[in-house]
Amino acid sequence: MLFGRGAEEAAELAQAGVRFEIVPGITSAIAAPAYAGIPVTHRDHASQLTIFTGHEDPTKAETSLDYAKLAAADGTKVFLMGVERMAEITGELMKHGADPETPMALVRWGTHGKQQTLVATLGTMAQRVAETGFKAPAVAVVGNVVTERERINWFENRPLFGKKIVVTRTRQQVGVLSRKLRDLGADVIELPTIKIAEPKDRLAFGELVQDCHTYEWIIFTSPNGVDAFFRMFDKLYSDARSIGGARIACIGPGTAEKVRARHLAVDLMPEKDFVAEGLVKALSDHQNLENVSILWVKAEETREVIAKELTRLGAIVDEAIAYRTVPEKEDNLEALARLKNEGADMITFTSASTVDHFMDLGVPLPEGCRVASIGPVTSAAVKRHGLKVDVAATEHSIPGLVDAIVRHWS
Repeated sequence: MLFGRGAEEAAELAQAGVRFEIVPGITSAIAAPAYAGIPVTHRDHASQLTIFTGHEDPTKAETSLDYAKLAAADGTKVFLMGVERMAEITGELMKHGADPETPMALVRWGTHGKQQTLVATLGTMAQRVAETGFKAPAVAVVGNVVTERERINWFENRPLFGKKIVVTRTRQQVGVLSRKLRDLGADVIELPTIKIAEPKDRLAFGELVQDCHTYEWIIFTSPNGVDAFFRMFDKLYSDARSIGGARIACIGPGTAEKVRARHLAVDLMPEKDFVAEGLVKALSDHQNLENVSILWVKAEETREVIAKELTRLGAIVDEAIAYRTVPEKEDNLEALARLKNEGADMITFTSASTVDHFMDLGVPLPEGCRVASIGPVTSAAVKRHGLKVDVAATEHSIPGLVDAIVRHWS
């Protein structure tokens, strides 16, 4: 509704007898400057806001803008879609009396991770645009409010701002890591390389879930395993107490969080080594495992460390294959195009399978792109493919990976 076609589209719908609704949003004329730390009004600088377009109907013989009135207007001036006509617009404002020393800013891709802000004055902005190659789309702000950016530039001061980071988790899980990175300022490319598929033998899995109450321990080694187990459990049972007296062990905090979301306690988890070896050690330190019955809920491709080591210690281990990881080949063309055209500063891997399936895509990493790994098993997969691990999480979890990435860039 601000220098767009909203009113024209609504009129067409009304004329055609089509019911419609107008949902008001926050215009970029206010939102983009706010994300650059520039309030369009301020009690010390401006009590008036003037908004005008920098891109009029190209069929007009001459401009309908009254630059004399615009130049004389008090307070802040904001214009949209004017980057390509910057020299003409700023020249007209100064020609009609505007002070060339007035602070000015351009905000490109406002509110996005790739936001850019260029600060100059009314008299120098056209030259700065030419020198820097600053491109549209951008919001232009003219006025003393621009000086507030020095104090309240909150968005661009975040620790990962300006960093383009690729997330390769499954489409169902990608949001958790992406959200944490975006909250810290990163521009995230979501490129799922794997997706979760049903186990090949669902009947065998279902029978083991049905008998879960007969085991002394149930081991979960991934959030996906927890999800798959309880999807099957809910089909078989209507009462959570049907899980019986089985104690629950989890490999790390992300998996434990999934279990606790079911209002079940986690009885055991490694203190710091969130890998198979760490879980085996935690269990063996906790009790004598001779003849202890254990149900291990796992992925088809998981390393056999847990079963082999626990069996060696005398435990009776049944493996419940809950899911498979298969290549994600749908809906990633846009992300692949972004990676190819824009490059990236870092790519994150949260499992060995994400590494393997990314490499299967045959997409070369952009020059200078760093590799971040969630843990030693994932790092081993990275090295197996001839890549270098630049960032390795000390705590093998999503929060641990994010902390390691922040430390790397700081």
